[in-house]
Amino acid sequence: MAIGLDVTTPPEPEEPETYDYETCPFYGELPVRGQVIEGEVVSNDMARTVVVQREYDVTVPKYDRMMKRRSRIPAHVPGVLEDVAVGDRVRIAETRPLSKTKSHVLVEILDEAAVDGAGGED
Repeated sequence: MAIGLDVTTPPEPEEPETYDYETCPFYGELPVRGQVIEGEVVSNDMARTVVVQREYDVTVPKYDRMMKRRSRIPAHVPGVLEDVAVGDRVRIAETRPLSKTKSHVLVEILDEAAVDGAGGED
């Protein structure tokens, strides 16, 4: 509850002298405000950045039906939450702009993706 949200605080950084406190909402100076969004990680190819996708329904009045839409939001990953994999359900929060495209930061990992390493070989 240190950042004003009902999320669990991760453990402190292992190397405090090299940790980037400027972009950490838990132990640094990065304030969170505005939207809190839940979604699924669809990419973690960039350094300290994940792309979170969320699906939502939109009403189409002309046909009186619902249509699925999706949005992809790049989010910063603080050093204390670096174990994020594709397929994880996460919670991100809005913050000040961190780069040209990033204005959200990862605050919690809700569900980890199932690792498909069990059997199946004959």
